[in-house]
Amino acid sequence: MENKKRLLLSMGVGMTFFICSVAAAATSKIGILVFDGFLTSDVTAPIEVFGAATKKAWFSSYEVVVISVTKNKVVISEEGLRIIADKTIYDDLKLDVLIVPSAYEMDAYLENKALVQYIRDQSRSASWMASNCSGAFLLGEAGVLDGKRATTWAGGEKDLLKAYPEIKVQFDTNVVVDKKVITSNGGPVSYQAAFLLLEKLSSKKFATEISETIQFNRLERAFKL
Repeated sequence: MENKKRLLLSMGVGMTFFICSVAAAATSKIGILVFDGFLTSDVTAPIEVFGAATKKAWFSSYEVVVISVTKNKVVISEEGLRIIADKTIYDDLKLDVLIVPSAYEMDAYLENKALVQYIRDQSRSASWMASNCSGAFLLGEAGVLDGKRATTWAGGEKDLLKAYPEIKVQFDTNVVVDKKVITSNGGPVSYQAAFLLLEKLSSKKFATEISETIQFNRLERAFKL
């Protein structure tokens, strides 16, 4: 009887340690900005890729956090997807990665001083910054892309260069990586960018594992991506 009590006690201590370890596991945060009118795949692609990765032991230290650019956490995409953000830019949150999406109408967001300053502040401590489609304009407005190679939506490269001549704009390129910054054309290419970023944060092997988990590898084979 005494031995049984000791066994149960040791199991209890072990289980408590396990629960505490799991609760404290997520120490790095991947933030994905959202705002009304965001283009759905710019956001859902990285959520799916990194969300699947966080379920793996090798990426369990990361947590995906969706961040609203206003104090209203309810956000609706251009295509009508309604989501509830986890946080807002007004919360005290230090990110390891920040991903910036796009919208068809970006002027209001480019003129949002609090948003631009938030991106600028996060860029000073984040390990990686990223954008999809016209999200590159927000990175440009925050000065994140100064002196770096970058891209935006296919056909928008001239506009990006005109607005921010200090950026080394790359034409007809799906994804560009330069000094811990990843920019992409957005849309379905957001998946390609997310997998490349996952590879940078982990390894090619692990990125391939997630590609197979969500069956993106079948598209890669079909379209030779």
